[in-house]
Amino acid sequence: MALEWKLREIMAERHIKSGAELGRRLQDTAGYRLSAPSICALMKEQPRLVKADTMEALCMTLSCTPSDLWIFSPTPREEKN
Repeated sequence: MALEWKLREIMAERHIKSGAELGRRLQDTAGYRLSAPSICALMKEQPRLVKADTMEALCMTLSCTPSDLWIFSPTPREEKN
Protein backbone atom coordinates (compact mmCIF):
# COMPACT_ATOMS: atom_id res chain seq x y z
CA MET A 1 0.00 0.00 0.00
CA ALA A 2 1.28 3.44 -0.83
CA LEU A 3 0.04 6.77 0.41
CA GLU A 4 1.29 9.97 -1.15
CA TRP A 5 1.05 13.26 0.77
CA LYS A 6 0.02 16.09 -1.57
CA LEU A 7 0.03 19.12 0.74
CA ARG A 8 2.61 21.11 -1.23
CA GLU A 9 0.77 20.50 -4.50
CA ILE A 10 -2.56 21.59 -3.00
CA MET A 11 -0.88 24.67 -1.53
CA ALA A 12 0.59 25.55 -4.94
CA GLU A 13 -2.82 25.20 -6.59
CA ARG A 14 -4.20 27.63 -3.98
CA HIS A 15 -1.27 30.05 -4.50
CA ILE A 16 0.00 29.56 -0.94
CA LYS A 17 3.73 30.05 -1.20
CA SER A 18 5.00 29.49 2.35
CA GLY A 19 4.38 27.75 5.62
CA ALA A 20 3.92 31.11 7.30
CA GLU A 21 1.13 31.94 4.88
CA LEU A 22 -0.48 28.55 5.48
CA GLY A 23 -0.26 29.15 9.23
CA ARG A 24 -1.98 32.55 8.90
CA ARG A 25 -4.73 31.06 6.74
CA LEU A 26 -5.25 28.17 9.18
CA GLN A 27 -5.70 30.71 11.96
CA ASP A 28 -7.95 33.04 9.93
CA THR A 29 -10.10 30.40 8.24
CA ALA A 30 -10.34 27.59 10.76
CA GLY A 31 -9.29 29.31 13.99
CA TYR A 32 -6.58 26.65 14.27
CA ARG A 33 -3.06 27.42 15.43
CA LEU A 34 -0.28 25.13 14.26
CA SER A 35 3.33 25.78 15.24
CA ALA A 36 5.88 26.74 12.61
CA PRO A 37 7.88 23.50 13.17
CA SER A 38 4.69 21.45 12.75
CA ILE A 39 3.81 23.24 9.51
CA CYS A 40 7.37 22.79 8.28
CA ALA A 41 7.24 19.06 9.05
CA LEU A 42 3.93 18.67 7.19
CA MET A 43 5.37 20.46 4.18
CA LYS A 44 8.71 18.67 4.16
CA GLU A 45 7.75 15.03 4.31
CA GLN A 46 4.85 12.66 4.46
CA PRO A 47 3.52 12.53 8.01
CA ARG A 48 3.13 9.22 9.81
CA LEU A 49 -0.10 10.49 11.32
CA VAL A 50 -2.23 13.62 11.24
CA LYS A 51 -4.56 14.58 14.07
CA ALA A 52 -8.21 14.79 13.07
CA ASP A 53 -8.32 18.45 14.18
CA THR A 54 -5.33 19.27 11.98
CA MET A 55 -6.83 17.46 9.00
CA GLU A 56 -10.13 19.27 9.47
CA ALA A 57 -8.38 22.66 9.64
CA LEU A 58 -6.27 21.89 6.55
CA CYS A 59 -9.35 20.82 4.61
CA MET A 60 -11.32 23.90 5.66
CA THR A 61 -8.44 26.23 4.84
CA LEU A 62 -7.52 24.62 1.53
CA SER A 63 -11.13 23.88 0.47
CA CYS A 64 -10.31 20.24 -0.09
CA THR A 65 -11.01 16.80 1.33
CA PRO A 66 -8.65 14.32 3.00
CA SER A 67 -8.62 12.32 -0.22
CA ASP A 68 -7.19 15.38 -1.99
CA LEU A 69 -4.33 15.54 0.52
CA TRP A 70 -3.61 11.80 0.56
CA ILE A 71 -3.48 9.78 -2.66
CA PHE A 72 -3.86 6.04 -2.11
CA SER A 73 -2.30 3.60 -4.55
CA PRO A 74 -2.75 -0.01 -3.52
CA THR A 75 0.29 -2.22 -3.80
CA PRO A 76 -0.50 -5.38 -5.73
CA ARG A 77 -0.41 -8.52 -3.61
CA GLU A 78 2.01 -11.24 -4.48
CA GLU A 79 0.22 -14.43 -5.36
CA LYS A 80 1.11 -17.53 -3.34
CA ASN A 81 1.74 -20.69 -5.34
